[in-house]
Amino acid sequence: MNIMKHALKTTALALCAGLMAAPVIPAVFPISAAHAAAASDAQVQEPIKALYAALDRVQAKGSGTFEQRSQMLAPAIDRAYDMEAVLASSIGPRYAALPDDQKQQLLTTFRQFTIARYVSSFKPGSDARFTIDPSVTPSPVGNDRIVITHIGSSDDPSGTEINYVMRSGAKGWQIVDVLLNAHISQVAAQRADFSSALSGGNVQKLTNLLQKKIKTFSEE
Repeated sequence: MNIMKHALKTTALALCAGLMAAPVIPAVFPISAAHAAAASDAQVQEPIKALYAALDRVQAKGSGTFEQRSQMLAPAIDRAYDMEAVLASSIGPRYAALPDDQKQQLLTTFRQFTIARYVSSFKPGSDARFTIDPSVTPSPVGNDRIVITHIGSSDDPSGTEINYVMRSGAKGWQIVDVLLNAHISQVAAQRADFSSALSGGNVQKLTNLLQKKIKTFSEE
């Protein structure tokens, strides 16, 4: 399942309030719980805000070739995604047992696949509008947080809810899953897609599958 493409087909209206900025408070005053929460929300949302800003540039008319737009988007993807966490969850328990060189091979290809999927979905002139809810929701599992967003267009005011499951790690808050309509997990969809390719531990077969998808995205 291509979540980004599905979102664009059911796009919604309007960019609303962006990130909740942390207020500037004199040091002599204590920071209230509400202010601390706002600052924390801004930190969690920052990678999504940067990702959406990059997608705005990618979908602008005259933004260049597929390769040029991929290079434009890559830094935002690298910042926003914990790529190895997403890949490991998409493959499942067998990922941990893979040799390091096979993990690296898959990770490199999966990163290219992720970038290509976005670039293919948000073509120049797409007119996607990105909305980020001002507050962050705690995840029902662990210490993850959920950034609620909507992707729409000027022609579809209803929009599609695209939520990001964020986890704090060495590089700060990063995406570990994407939820369509608040509950359809991209990781779960990818696990179903990848499992047959990995049957018998055939890593090259999965790499070939991802490379084939990348080629398809680049030609659309």
